[in-house]
Amino acid sequence: MFTIGDFARHGRVSARMLRHYDAIGLLRPEHTDPRTGYRHYAAAQLAVLNRIVALKDLGFTLDQVRRIVADRVGTDELRGMLMLRRAELEAAMTAAAGRLTGVEARLRSIENEGRMPVDDVVVKSVPAVRVAELTATARTLAPEHIGPVIGPLYDELFGRLAAAGVRPPGPGIAYYEDPPASFGDLDPAAGDGPVVVHAAVTLAPGSRPGPDVAVVVLPALERAATIVHRGPMDNVLGTGQALARWIDAHGHRSAGYAREVTLECPEDRELWVTELQEPLAPAE
Repeated sequence: MFTIGDFARHGRVSARMLRHYDAIGLLRPEHTDPRTGYRHYAAAQLAVLNRIVALKDLGFTLDQVRRIVADRVGTDELRGMLMLRRAELEAAMTAAAGRLTGVEARLRSIENEGRMPVDDVVVKSVPAVRVAELTATARTLAPEHIGPVIGPLYDELFGRLAAAGVRPPGPGIAYYEDPPASFGDLDPAAGDGPVVVHAAVTLAPGSRPGPDVAVVVLPALERAATIVHRGPMDNVLGTGQALARWIDAHGHRSAGYAREVTLECPEDRELWVTELQEPLAPAE
């Protein structure tokens, strides 16, 4: 038998927590001295304490923990519950990290408001290019929604090309489109709905990547305002908005989503180099 202090030390919890668990009937001492009121715990109760702490730390309420402990959930079932809860928390952490990245990008964009790129923007024509691609739909065009979609798309695309013995000679080109008007209940023209994501890579003439990869020709852009973005695409918001301000300040009009052409893509994402190519409407 352990005193409450010894049991708390072995369980890596506070004695105050053990008193609270006793008060709410979650973990009763093995024995309470009727004269002194001192609590004593058995070593076997450490297993119960471990379950309680693990469940509580994973976000279960004390009422939920009490029901689980009272039902004497077996080890295998408990492990399954904890693994499920861990997966939920990991998903929440991933989502929170994505939102944090988005907030940081917005802050950088706010800090750069009023700064107009001068020599960074080049207007040029872009030739047509034959590409292999896979597509999917992202919730919105926000970086935190695009990243989790386009990354796996490129992984899958390069895997399929490698299986077909095709080695792309040119850069990756990500581009976007509004979904069909019949897509869900959202109006794509409103600008706040889903977007079709194309993960594409340049193909050599005559190469055949196989039936499970789409091959299309991206049309030429007669005029495109282009700017180079350096760093991970999670941070592209500020560069894209700088390009938008330049387009507006110089009397141009955008004609659609910008293409994202990967110029350099080393393992260190901070060293990525990507050119944004935003089509311009014909001069009036």
